[in-house]
Amino acid sequence: MQEVGQFLPLIFLFAIFYFLIIRPQQKQQKEHKAMLEALEKGDNILTNGGLHAEVLKVEEDFIKIKLNDNTVVKLEKSFVTKKVDA
Repeated sequence: MQEVGQFLPLIFLFAIFYFLIIRPQQKQQKEHKAMLEALEKGDNILTNGGLHAEVLKVEEDFIKIKLNDNTVVKLEKSFVTKKVDA
């Protein structure tokens, strides 16, 4: 019984670490993945670089975005930060 008592503080610290850091991060990753899968043509997005753009075409790993009237670029999906409501 004394051996279990020695590990109790360590178990308690791991539980705190899990609920304060690991679990919220996993939730955020799931939400980001769902947002990426829901992207459609015409959606406005914000990239990691701070660019606001409009989605033109969604591909498997990339999306084609329109930055202005003349500029269309291909962007890796993982660089989309969030979907912006117009």
